[in-house]
Amino acid sequence: MTDLLYDLVAARAEATPDALLVVDERRRRMTFGQFRDAVERTAAGLVGRGVGAGTVVSWQLPSWIETIVLTFALSRLGAVQNPLIMMLREPEVEFICRQVGADLLIVPPAFRGHDHAVMARNVAARVPGLDVLVTDGALPSGDPELLPAEASGPVNRWAFYTSGTTSAPKGARHTDAGLIAAARVFCQRIAPEPDDRIAALAPLAHVGGVLHVVAALMSGAGLIITDVFEPAATARLLAEEGVTYGGNGTPFVRAFLAEQRTRPDVPLFPRLKCFLIGGAPRPRDLHQQVRGELGGTGIASGFGLTECPFFAWASPLADDATMATTEGPPGPDCAALIVRDDGTRAPTGEAGELRLKGPQLTVGYVDPALDADAFDAEGWFKTGDLAFLDAAGNLTITGRLKDVIIRNMENISAREVEDLLAGCPGLADWTVIGLPDPRTGERVCAVVVGEPGGPLPTLEAVCAYLRSQGLNLRKLPVQLEVVDEVPRNAMGKVAKAALARRFDHFQPAQ
Repeated sequence: MTDLLYDLVAARAEATPDALLVVDERRRRMTFGQFRDAVERTAAGLVGRGVGAGTVVSWQLPSWIETIVLTFALSRLGAVQNPLIMMLREPEVEFICRQVGADLLIVPPAFRGHDHAVMARNVAARVPGLDVLVTDGALPSGDPELLPAEASGPVNRWAFYTSGTTSAPKGARHTDAGLIAAARVFCQRIAPEPDDRIAALAPLAHVGGVLHVVAALMSGAGLIITDVFEPAATARLLAEEGVTYGGNGTPFVRAFLAEQRTRPDVPLFPRLKCFLIGGAPRPRDLHQQVRGELGGTGIASGFGLTECPFFAWASPLADDATMATTEGPPGPDCAALIVRDDGTRAPTGEAGELRLKGPQLTVGYVDPALDADAFDAEGWFKTGDLAFLDAAGNLTITGRLKDVIIRNMENISAREVEDLLAGCPGLADWTVIGLPDPRTGERVCAVVVGEPGGPLPTLEAVCAYLRSQGLNLRKLPVQLEVVDEVPRNAMGKVAKAALARRFDHFQPAQ
């Protein structure tokens, strides 16, 4: 197996040149053979702009077919890539470009009302040596015959930054070999085939977006992408293109369930085998809802982080209990360690902090000062997630260390309350956060979105429902905030830090 991503492009184009790689919301299509040719032309054009092995290129582009071409053209040249998700704005983009030492920043003229061209030029005016390329999709082009030999070696060619739920973005460095190892976990667990169509709705700038392309090159399956998620239009796109594997996170699944419920007698996705999700918690009953209403075998969930993507995946052929609650087993050559508060190893079935090792693990942060706190003395990466392993080796995530709310010196799991809220009438979306409290240390705050057209949710109604579900009275929310939308990052994770800053002013009566 190769350690270089471009080798996958060449091998797949040789094996199935006329098979579909990708189709977008405009119904533009590209085969694997066309992809290889476009990659080589673009790589040659980039050489003309001075891009080569070791050039650091930051790019902030929507999920376009051209973005996929650019990504693998840069890979062909051995450039160091720094993908930036579209929601990042000038302060974050400047911070990241400065930290990675970017030589070139590639952006669209504008996207969803934001002027990326002006932003990029402002950043370049303050970051020495930074050039800017603005593109509406047109990419540099040149003669592939003039391309240099492919750069080789296990160099650090990627810098993926954490997706913005905290105020301090961290850049995780990766190699081609690490990304290939991550995609191999996906291919072995999910087993996509050439006639499959995978909904690749994660932003291409996210490590999961890039890995969907790598998995397509490895398996020969086709991808369905869109640069903007609109439930009705995206559902229509997936249906027309014969999606077999839906995705990519809990908010997407909920949106498609809502679409299906508008026409319950007509299957929305007739060819669906399974829904693939990851990146955000899910209610326990979501698997049964998907299997019963959207079809296929339900939900196969995966676990990973920017620092260690696609670490575990559940198989679409697993039993219901495994699919409903676990992330499946760690991938080949991956290892998970569950650690108690006192630093000792937790036994099977006991939750603790998840630490891990694997070939897809970051080789270190862009800021090396962060490495000391991220790894323990034995080289295990400290995820900050709470999890346990069952007797079959399946991984279950139970929450985040930072999501443990300490009220009157008692630990309350935000995830436990969130799981119960999944059945609360009148709620379209919800999350639970801990807020500082002068009397109890922290208090439980529920942040909710009401069902369209329904009555405004109240703290009394929410607590009454939670009591009916047997929640300990000490864990009940004492504060409820109704919002138009729960803020999430590109992978569906709730921006809890932003909510905590927004609502920590309120002091409820005790």
